[in-house]
Amino acid sequence: MAGHSNTLLLLLLLLAQSSCLALRSPLAVLKRYKDTTRSLSNECLGSNRPMISLGLSDFALDIRMPGVTPKQSDTYLCMSVPLLVDDEAYVVDFKPHASMDTVHHMLLFGCNEPSSTEDYWDCDEGTCKDKSNILYAWARNAPPTRLPRGVGFRVGGETGSKYFVLQVHYGDISAFKDKHKDCSGVTLHLTHQKQPLIAGMYLMMSVNTVIPPGEKVVDADIACHYKRFPMHLFAYRVHTHRLGQVVSGYRVRNGQWTLIGRQSPQLPQAFYPVEHPVDIRFDDILAARCVFSGEGRTTETHIGGTANDEMCNFYIMYYMEAQHAVSYMTCTQNANPEMFRNIPQEANIPISVKPDMLKMAHGHHEESKDADKSSLLQQPKREEEEVLDQDFHIEEVVDWPGLDLKLGQVSGLALDPENNLVVFHRGDHIWDENSFDSKFVYQQQGVGPIEQDTILVLNPNNAQLLHSTGKNLFYLPHGLSIDQNGNYWVTDVALHQVFKLGADDKEPLLLLGTALQPGSDRNHFCQPTDVAVDPVTGTIYVSDGYCNSRIVQFSPSGSFLKQWGEGTSSDGARPGQFRIPHSLALIPEFSQLCVADRENGRIQCFALETGQFLREIKHKSFGRELFAVSYVPGGLLFAVNGMPYPGETEPVQGFVMNFSTGEIIDTFSPVRKSFEMPHDVVASEDKTVFVGDVHARTVWKFTSTEKMEHRSVKKAGIEVQEVKETIIETKLKNSPQSTEPLKKAEKQHLVRQASTGVSFVLITTLLIIPVVVLLAILVFIRWRKTAAYGADAEHKIDSSSGRILGRLRGKGGGGLNLGNFFASHKGYSRKGFDRLSTEGSDQEKDEDDGTDSEEEYSAPPPPAAPSPS
Repeated sequence: MAGHSNTLLLLLLLLAQSSCLALRSPLAVLKRYKDTTRSLSNECLGSNRPMISLGLSDFALDIRMPGVTPKQSDTYLCMSVPLLVDDEAYVVDFKPHASMDTVHHMLLFGCNEPSSTEDYWDCDEGTCKDKSNILYAWARNAPPTRLPRGVGFRVGGETGSKYFVLQVHYGDISAFKDKHKDCSGVTLHLTHQKQPLIAGMYLMMSVNTVIPPGEKVVDADIACHYKRFPMHLFAYRVHTHRLGQVVSGYRVRNGQWTLIGRQSPQLPQAFYPVEHPVDIRFDDILAARCVFSGEGRTTETHIGGTANDEMCNFYIMYYMEAQHAVSYMTCTQNANPEMFRNIPQEANIPISVKPDMLKMAHGHHEESKDADKSSLLQQPKREEEEVLDQDFHIEEVVDWPGLDLKLGQVSGLALDPENNLVVFHRGDHIWDENSFDSKFVYQQQGVGPIEQDTILVLNPNNAQLLHSTGKNLFYLPHGLSIDQNGNYWVTDVALHQVFKLGADDKEPLLLLGTALQPGSDRNHFCQPTDVAVDPVTGTIYVSDGYCNSRIVQFSPSGSFLKQWGEGTSSDGARPGQFRIPHSLALIPEFSQLCVADRENGRIQCFALETGQFLREIKHKSFGRELFAVSYVPGGLLFAVNGMPYPGETEPVQGFVMNFSTGEIIDTFSPVRKSFEMPHDVVASEDKTVFVGDVHARTVWKFTSTEKMEHRSVKKAGIEVQEVKETIIETKLKNSPQSTEPLKKAEKQHLVRQASTGVSFVLITTLLIIPVVVLLAILVFIRWRKTAAYGADAEHKIDSSSGRILGRLRGKGGGGLNLGNFFASHKGYSRKGFDRLSTEGSDQEKDEDDGTDSEEEYSAPPPPAAPSPS
């Protein structure tokens, strides 16, 4: 009796304690939050220089002017903040706190020794005593800068900057007539998590431009040869003073000009995203032009630091692989003036800005408050700022009607320039044991080509058929890719050929290989699997194939350039060896070509121009086969594997990987039905994923589901990121107008937290009360029967209650285990999906599959052909 009484009391105490803790938690958070905000409620939050923890590895650093009042226009003031941590960290986000009513522009530098130890100082004394790197720049009410996923500025540690120095340029000080103190600055989001890609700043700047008075058009040109490891550009910013009309930046390679960015410097001077991926390679030229007008000036205007001087700056944010990263580079010369005769005409065309916008941009405050606000919206509209996704999960779109399409064996997928889904399928043809002889010659030529349209263009939202083509052209379709001009590139394993087709053309624009003739020389393929086209150079890459083990490279016109690869050795797969190079993914950002080496269950990546092996990505969860690979700009790699061999456990599924590290970020599989033989995968930048299944004859659609702590909401016209950012924003904002909406958002967030806590208590209570009642009944019965029947009855009751408690505690008897208790009852299920037992080879049929659909089948795969000479 004493033992059971102790158990009952212990359970009741635990219930009471958990209830109290759960109910207290939101209040405790609110109290801690209020205490913190009280400590930061001075006139200038920046004077406290708070470092705010955002979790185990992340923190925010607030860098603000400590309440300054500039005495004259064109004052440059600097202040410094130490990193406050010794370990290496990465800046992954910037949030400015400034208005162009008071601040002309801000620059943030990283260095190891500031020029002064004062709270702030005149920047004429300098910013840093040692080498300084520009990390961030702001002007003209620019929105926050977002870095791509996996990219950060490296600071701290042995090589990174130990101090941040903020430079603020106060142009027109008429806003300081009331002698108020300024607290402008920027908040940094830092993390200790190692970033695979290191960000840097490339500054192109003219230093000797002279603008004659009254001159209508004056060009300032900058150009430098690039002599380092590849870098990948993702954002740009332009900067001039009053006379700047337009600033444009380009990459020049082999005489071809590729736009990096073009913008009016009179619009908000944000870091705008580079619209199309631009990579910079060794010996490329970076070129920029600023167009000025000297109209209205009576004297010459020179490059200088005051508002009456001019500047011509083109900032480029880039990232490099960590082992080659350089954090800051500059270009201040014009290495090739003659080159600018061929600059695209767009660089000479000013971007018009309304006059009231010009007034606001240069510190004139007398305009009406009711001025047309539309003039402020000439920058790209952003309904809601995109927040960098640090966590997501890929899930099936269960209402996707594409699963019900009547298709043949789906062999290839791609997205066209309009982001429509393009499907390559085999119609009424199948790949079976009778398709090829021992020399890989197609045996069913008499049947003729496929009479149905084999290329279908579908609306990616509702699977509606938009266009179709490819009738009477193919025998056994396989790979599909689409170039930047919308041309289709396909392979046919029966014809042993590669086709280039226009979207509306019935005849090929280009043919590679010899029809129906397998081979391994420059003019023949043997069951080619996929094709990729370099969007910059137009170079063509073909994976060849089932009976060759090579990658073949052609010029844009189809001339043979080179090949690389060989069959896999008997002692294991080495770099550059293949056992069915099955799928290609071209990564222009890194100048790499990645190959799904199917039967070796791995991804191999090679240098685009040379074919040099760079690295392998291989995981146990791939199993023995990896069928397809696809790349999304920004650093994500998608792949699908094959069905496990008998006795193996790795499930067939999709993978999301960090391209730079090869780390698996997520896996995904369908909810409706199951993968049978996923043959190809394609993904868009918003992480919408399509998978084509050659056995199931269908296309699955998946999408990214963001986790709640990383979503953002818009309340009262102010954007607030839930959970972490809500608290940070309210702590760091000192504008009275913006505080109230943020406080409301914070209260709503805390109410949600409280509701969550109450829900947890309710659920816990509902689960535990029956247990407590059961124990009470057992104790009561034991007491009654003991009184009535003596020790023998007591032994029986102990045995019965022991069985129940043992089931609750589990075998170990160490604690409450409701999962084991419920699982012991018949009919309980954890809602899993049974793994199918079909084979995972593109050429093998699953003998146990009871479906009625036709599937590929052939004899066991032939041995690898000898390496071509």
